[in-house]
Amino acid sequence: MTELASRPFKLDAGALVLRDFEEGDTDGVHAIVGDERVTHWLSFDSRSREEAQAMLDGILDRQNCSPRPEYYLAITESASPEVIIGFARLGLGGVKAADLGYALRPEWQHRGHARTAVSRMIEFAFNDLRLHRLTANIGPANTASMRLVESLGFQREGTIRDHVHTNGAWRDSVSFSLLEGEWPVSR
Repeated sequence: MTELASRPFKLDAGALVLRDFEEGDTDGVHAIVGDERVTHWLSFDSRSREEAQAMLDGILDRQNCSPRPEYYLAITESASPEVIIGFARLGLGGVKAADLGYALRPEWQHRGHARTAVSRMIEFAFNDLRLHRLTANIGPANTASMRLVESLGFQREGTIRDHVHTNGAWRDSVSFSLLEGEWPVSR
């Protein structure tokens, strides 16, 4: 796998930019991970501002590692890259593999931004990082996210029982995968 040297890292995606997080992004991170309307669908509970800061500190530390263990990127509009509307993440692991995750603030949902950001992350994963396999694990009630990954060519693999503990209970995840030869899909 090739280590990409460009720092700060940025991916252009039309009207969106996916960029490395910066030290001043605490409020943007907290607007996502502190909002129960978002974290209800994620694998962790809502976080306080202090917890969001700790999360950001960890992201900043990991983005400076070499080799880089993940690409945890802020999703912004090209016209205003300081306003974080969401995040997308490739957690690298295994042999030429990564876990894909993403979330958008509620006011930015249902505008096609998730599809744009996830498509760009997939393109980056296969074309630049030369990965073989992507996995997305999604809560079974998150039908919008499942429809999104399926529309991008991901195949449902099965259910991981009691996969995450969030919101005071164990939750299953539906596991999806996409292999390098399956991208791009006809859209």
